[in-house]
Amino acid sequence: MKHYRFTRLSLGWQIVIGLVLGIIAGGIFYHNNAAITVMQNLGTMFISLIQMIVLPIVVSCLTVGIANMGDIHKLGRIGGKTLIYFEVMTTIAIALGLIVGNITHPGTFIDIHQLKSTDISQYVTTAKSASHTGIWSTIMGIIPTNFFKSLAAGDMMPVIFFSVFFGLGTAAIGKRGQIIIDFLQAVSEVMFKVTNWVMKFAPIGVFGLIGMTVGEMGFSALAPLGLFVIIAYATMIIFVVGVMGIVARIFGFKFWTLMNVIKDEIGIAFSTASSEGTLPRLIDKMQKYGVSKGIVSFVIPTGYTFNLDGSAIYQSLAALFLAQAYGIHLALAHQITLLVVLMITSKGMAGVPGASFVVLLATVSTIGVPMSGLTFIAGIDRFVDMGRTAVNVVGNSLATMVIGKSENEFDEEQNAKYLAELKS
Repeated sequence: MKHYRFTRLSLGWQIVIGLVLGIIAGGIFYHNNAAITVMQNLGTMFISLIQMIVLPIVVSCLTVGIANMGDIHKLGRIGGKTLIYFEVMTTIAIALGLIVGNITHPGTFIDIHQLKSTDISQYVTTAKSASHTGIWSTIMGIIPTNFFKSLAAGDMMPVIFFSVFFGLGTAAIGKRGQIIIDFLQAVSEVMFKVTNWVMKFAPIGVFGLIGMTVGEMGFSALAPLGLFVIIAYATMIIFVVGVMGIVARIFGFKFWTLMNVIKDEIGIAFSTASSEGTLPRLIDKMQKYGVSKGIVSFVIPTGYTFNLDGSAIYQSLAALFLAQAYGIHLALAHQITLLVVLMITSKGMAGVPGASFVVLLATVSTIGVPMSGLTFIAGIDRFVDMGRTAVNVVGNSLATMVIGKSENEFDEEQNAKYLAELKS
């Protein structure tokens, strides 16, 4: 007799259940501070657990991957190719947002002065401090003066920079460096084991984060700006299915197979609005999927700072939306200027907390939109952030495949074996 097991739900279904229960709980406990605090703490605990394991995984995997690669010229080629790819994709994303905004004109359908404003003082403070740094300071900030200080502060780019050089140095000393490789390989395996334990808490974390969002803002926050939210999500879907699908076809791999492999990570990114929540599992999965360790451990962490396609779409669409809402006509020359400014500003703000909104703050003044206009869309930022975070995760997974394929660092046998394991 065949026995059926109903008790074991996949992580994806557990996250969906957590998401639905969180929405319901948020609606029930709308503006109930005690309940919101409990849900917020549950969500914060999950994010903190993820942050606890992210950097050890990045350091161990990247050092081992670069040490095994061992060729500084090859690393330079991969690094250059990766950054060019990131720039091209984010530019296409910004342009798509502008095109859709011009076609749909979402800002002309609302009265901006009847919208409820939201406090954005924390973003203004961040924007002011970030604007003084500029892109050169951002580049200089990549080089750590104290690696352990960067590690403690959670600064991803300085950690990546050090790990790359540490990996090259390990490779350069030959056999004597093998003990470091073996040690860090063991560290990465331990951290992936810890990741599996932490992810068992993911549905509860998702429940808390989405419950807190709905409980604080309510569904009423979506109503006046519902059309903008719908257009933003539709644009992101067009980018993922259209642009990313074409890129996958060009580089000769099945996009929907990749999407199926990372569906749990997309769900986590969407429901938590946190890219960090998916980074450990994404590094593990893409290695199992067949991309070499060196490529995966370099492209994914770097992409989390520089390859934010979902954020790029939102920034251009939101800037145009606000200009339309204030009755500001932007000629083609102004929109091209906006595209260039967004390209530069988004890279200059890399690694800044709340970067998407901070980029908007630093950009809208160039097209004549008052900074106060952003107070009217801040209320729905969290709901849009869920979508753009999911797109960012898909974009970084795609980037890993593209660079892996272009460098012939993709193991077809490993890929087939992993897909067969998932089906069994």
